[in-house]
Amino acid sequence: MAFRDKHLIIGAGPVGLAMAKAVKQHGLPYDHVDAGPGLGGNWRHGLYENVHIVSSKRSTAFADYPMPEQYPDFPSASQLLAYLESYASDHGLDSAIETGRTVTAVRPLVDDTWHVEIDGEEPRHYKGVIVCNGHHRDPKWPSYRGQETAPLIHAHDYSAPSELAGKRVLVIGGGNSACDIAWEAARVGASSDMSLRAGYWFLPKTFLGRPVTDLPIWTLPVALQRLILRGVIRLVIGDYRAYGLQRPRSKLFERHSTFGTEVLGYIAQGRIAPRPDIERFDGNTAHFRDGSSGEYDLVVAATGYHNSFPFLPAGMIEVKNDAVQIYGSAFPSNVKNLYIVGSNQPRNGFGNIVTPAVALFARLIRMQDEIEHPIGAVLEWQGDPLPETNLMDPGAAKREIWLSNRMLWLLRLQSRRLVHDRRWLGPPAEFIREDARPSDVQDVVPESRDVAAA
Repeated sequence: MAFRDKHLIIGAGPVGLAMAKAVKQHGLPYDHVDAGPGLGGNWRHGLYENVHIVSSKRSTAFADYPMPEQYPDFPSASQLLAYLESYASDHGLDSAIETGRTVTAVRPLVDDTWHVEIDGEEPRHYKGVIVCNGHHRDPKWPSYRGQETAPLIHAHDYSAPSELAGKRVLVIGGGNSACDIAWEAARVGASSDMSLRAGYWFLPKTFLGRPVTDLPIWTLPVALQRLILRGVIRLVIGDYRAYGLQRPRSKLFERHSTFGTEVLGYIAQGRIAPRPDIERFDGNTAHFRDGSSGEYDLVVAATGYHNSFPFLPAGMIEVKNDAVQIYGSAFPSNVKNLYIVGSNQPRNGFGNIVTPAVALFARLIRMQDEIEHPIGAVLEWQGDPLPETNLMDPGAAKREIWLSNRMLWLLRLQSRRLVHDRRWLGPPAEFIREDARPSDVQDVVPESRDVAAA
C-alpha cells in the first residue's frame, strides 16, 4: 500500500502502543516508528535504576489489559516494560514498529497530506501523522546567577546510585524523580540536600492499605477530591512545616503532586536537608535565599521537561504553561490530518484514561475524511476551550469521552455549518514544504515490511 494512504504514528511508548491498537481495530492502515532501540519509550531508556511507578498497577494498566496479578502494587520499570512488551505482542503491534527511526521533519503539503523525513532515509509521504512522542525528552534547565564548578546534570541523565556514591549532592526540585534521587544520595552519598523553590504537595502512596490512586475519589468533583486528600495528608503526614518544608501556596492539583513519603522520613532522620531556592552559585558553593550556603560535588536538576515537538515547523503547535494548545486533547485547529496524542497527564495513572481516549481519537481520525476542515477547527468554531494546564482530571476526562462518543453526530453537523461560514484553504503557507510535492516523496512500502497488515 502506498504511504499516502497511511497514517504514521511517532512514538512507541504506552500512548503510542495504545494508539496503534486503536487505529488497527478501526481498520486504519498505519506505519509506526520510534527513535529508541525497542518499544516502551521512557520505560526502556531514560530511567534510572530502582525506579518504580508512583501510580498503582490498577490505575496505570490499560483498561482492557490488566497487569499480571503477581505484580506488586507499584511495579518496577522493568516490570512495566515487560507488561508493555506483552501488550504489543498480544495485540500484534510489535511487528509493525520500526525502531531506531528518528523523525527529523514533519511538514504539511498543499493537499493536506504530510511530508516526513527520517534520519538516514528517503522522505516519506503520509496521509496523516499521529504524534505520541511523550513528555520526558526535552529537559528544563534552571538558571541562576554566578558560575557553578560542581558538575550539573539533569535527572534525565542520572542512571544509577553509583553516580552519587561518596558525594555531597544537591538535588533541585521536589517532584517524584527529585525525591528518588535525594533519598538515594542520602543512602550512598556523603550528604543529600534538596532545594525547593516553593512548597510541594506530598501525598502518601497508600492509605489504609490501598494505593491512593485506587481510592474511589477520582471521579468526584475536584473540590471534594481536594478536601478528602487534604484529610489524608493531615492524618498520614501532618504539617509539612514540621519537616522544615514550605507550605504549598498553590492549590492541590494546580501543579504536579509528589507521591511517596520516603523523603519525608529521611528528612526526619536528618539524612536529607531541605533548602530554599538557590540565590546564586560560586564555584562549588550554592548560596540560598535564606542566607545559608553549602558546598557540593554534584548538582542534579530534577526540574521537569518541556512539551515540545522538534520535528514540526516552529509556531505550528503552541505550548502555554506546559499545556499544548490543541482542542479535544489531540486536534490542532490550523492543520489537517495531524494529531497530538498524550501531551497531557492524568493525575492518577494513564491506563484508565488512555484506553477510551484513543478509541475515540481513532473514530475521529476516520471521521476526518468526511469533514472539510480540521477537526480541531470545528471544535474551535463551536467554542471548545483550549487547555490551561497539562494536568488532566481523570473523572472529568472520562465524562467528556463518554459524552463525545455520543455526540459525534453533532460534530458532523457543526462541520457542515462551518463550511457554510468559511471554506478550508489548506495549511498556512509558512508551514508548507514548498520544495516537496506529493509526487516528490517516497510512495512505496519497503519490501521488507508490510506494516499495514500487522
